[in-house]
Amino acid sequence: MSKDDLIGQVETFRIEAREHLATLEESLLELEESPEALHHVDQAFRAMHTIKGAGGMFGYHDLSQFTHYLESALDQLREGGLVLSSEFISLMLEAVDAIKSMIAEPAFTVDQNLLAQALLSRLRRLVPNLDEQQVEVEASSQAAGEGPAIYRVRFKPNQTTFTDGFDVVPILRELSALGECSVTTKTEAIPPLEQFESSNCYLAWDVVVTSCASRSDIEETFMFVEDDWSIGIEKIDLQDTSKESDQLGELLVSRGLVTPQQVDANLSDEQRLGKALSEQGLVKGSDVNAALKEQQATRQLKQALQHNKVEDTVRVPAARLDALMNLVGELVIVQARLSQYSHQHHDETIVSISEDLDLLSTELRDQTFSIRMLPIGTTFGRFRRLVRDLSNNLDKKIQLVTKGAETELDKMVIDKLSDPLVHLIRNSIDHGIETAAEREQLGKPECGTIQLVAEHSDSNVIIHIRDDGRGLNRDSIYAKALSKGLVTAQDVFSDNEICQLIFEPGFSTAATVSDISGRGVGMDVVKRSIQELGGKIDLVSTQGEGTHLTIRLPMTLAIIEGLMVKVADEYYVLPLGLVEECIEYEKSSRTSARCQRLVTLRGAQVPCMHLREWFDVDGVNPTIEQIVITRIEQERFGFVVDEVVGQYQTVIKRLGKMYEGIIGFSGATILGDGSVAMILDPVALIEALEAPLNRVQPISLN
Repeated sequence: MSKDDLIGQVETFRIEAREHLATLEESLLELEESPEALHHVDQAFRAMHTIKGAGGMFGYHDLSQFTHYLESALDQLREGGLVLSSEFISLMLEAVDAIKSMIAEPAFTVDQNLLAQALLSRLRRLVPNLDEQQVEVEASSQAAGEGPAIYRVRFKPNQTTFTDGFDVVPILRELSALGECSVTTKTEAIPPLEQFESSNCYLAWDVVVTSCASRSDIEETFMFVEDDWSIGIEKIDLQDTSKESDQLGELLVSRGLVTPQQVDANLSDEQRLGKALSEQGLVKGSDVNAALKEQQATRQLKQALQHNKVEDTVRVPAARLDALMNLVGELVIVQARLSQYSHQHHDETIVSISEDLDLLSTELRDQTFSIRMLPIGTTFGRFRRLVRDLSNNLDKKIQLVTKGAETELDKMVIDKLSDPLVHLIRNSIDHGIETAAEREQLGKPECGTIQLVAEHSDSNVIIHIRDDGRGLNRDSIYAKALSKGLVTAQDVFSDNEICQLIFEPGFSTAATVSDISGRGVGMDVVKRSIQELGGKIDLVSTQGEGTHLTIRLPMTLAIIEGLMVKVADEYYVLPLGLVEECIEYEKSSRTSARCQRLVTLRGAQVPCMHLREWFDVDGVNPTIEQIVITRIEQERFGFVVDEVVGQYQTVIKRLGKMYEGIIGFSGATILGDGSVAMILDPVALIEALEAPLNRVQPISLN
């Protein structure tokens, strides 16, 4: 193996180690919220075991030895020899942070070695017999590598169990020690009171066990009673991921309680299957309850296994993806040149080639675009950790609720969006959410809530950050702005305009400077960062109720489908995802306002903007103009143009700093003849039109 090959493999180890650390951190946070979900312990254990093993292979012996102790602690937690505590979770999360720096080089630095020893010293206080357990880890890790399984355990003690000196409780306790158990007690065999014998056992049990233990481990639980009791142990097939496999009817059939024909005969929209079968005496109520518990356990574990399933992947540096996207963009521009040439010269052969190239370039664009798309949920894990750590530091109780983690964004957008989101969430924690005592006095729940929601809207992604805290103090904001000279005493602002002042450079209302806030560097940087991504940020706050921030971003910074329009000799592009229809402009159906029209469309009044007037384009209006009707959320708005050219694959080029203040443009694109067309931002244009006339003036391209 050459030196270059080894370097490449070591870098691969570092990349994979970071992924395992992210999984480990997520599992620990999930475990803190749901201590009964033992599969998170197994997931954390496997991640730590993989880091330890791979580290030893590539010469990270210090790291391998350090993680060996952490693995042992997780193994004890998994085996039930350690009680889960918040202190243990905090220590393991600190260890995760330490490992992130330790994977940089194979040997520990002096500081890293001291940090490792300090963490292990604290760990030994939580896990007294940590050093004694080292030899047992390898064997148990192999069992953990097999992953969790579900066993259907059904047993019925004989009637003389109690007089024979046996008890069921220790059996159930041992099964619970092996993993997560759902227990159903079957009481149907209990006789009437006059026939009841207190020394007899009439009960049976149906237990669903989720565990990494083997079948033989479960069988050993019954080793002293296996000859006298009726015992059945079945392993559930988790490979069958079809929806029918864990339906109630299928489970009852697999348990041998009913036949498929009986299930089919009782399937009805009017009555639940379990109830129908019970009323006919085909199954008992306890059988249905046991099957439902098995259904729940099976679905949860299948979902967890599916989530952790690793598909075949090829690692490619992000720079290569960026280069590929740039080349695709250039190809699209060349295709546009060919299309324009073919239509100008009316050559059928060239037109045919141009159309074929158009189809191929569109497919290539979409495939390249999809490669760069990532679910925004990949960043949610770090926010959960952020909320946990800061709320503990500030002695606040805060929960983070996330939704829409599957919403996809361009990788470049996600990378640049992460820091602004961190700052906004830190602000909500520090400035927004009150302490538990303050919330109790205000009649609010003791635990504050921060919501992080992502959703698609047309060709954009919208991110909401809401908190139920104290909201913005308008008097404090106005006083601070007055003292900094941002406003004068004569200025009159609405409540919303006062709130927007927090986006001014250097603005902060924090009384003291801390490591969280108060340095006056923040919201203006957040706003500028989002604007550089072609997005915008809105803020609405109600004092005493909370603050709602909305970020609207384009799905990609590379290529979009657009509708090209023309005004005189100027070309513009509207995002095609917002366009609803195009209609002819009838002068008799409008009423005038400055740069604005109201057009009657199928009996409804639709506001319009005349782009010729707004951008101060020279020339005379044509006899027949076109109105492009767009729909933004629930509102319709029209843009009056001279001509609708048609659909256009638009390669987005960012505008330079000189044009940052221009309203209504999200970028530019290069046309087939080398000229430039501006990409319009309909949302910004509509807002500019609705603003007071003394605040926003139309922009002239001349």
